Amino acid sequence: MLRDDHSATPDPRRLSPGHRHFDEIMTRHAHACTQGIPTYRDPVSGFAVFTSAFLATRGYCCDSGCRHCPFQR
Repeated sequence: MLRDDHSATPDPRRLSPGHRHFDEIMTRHAHACTQGIPTYRDPVSGFAVFTSAFLATRGYCCDSGCRHCPFQR
């Protein structure tokens, strides 16, 4: 089951609102989602991060601890 706020709020266990780069991360996430891009580059690590939109369309939780996991646990 999808979380109601999955598109706007990351899993707080994976990305705290107090994170130094929270606003930039969420801006990159929102841009990727609106463009239909499945990932964005994390500004700190440079790694590709899946968007909540991509993960929701995949249809299941992989239990890998994704930052934007849209599924309730």
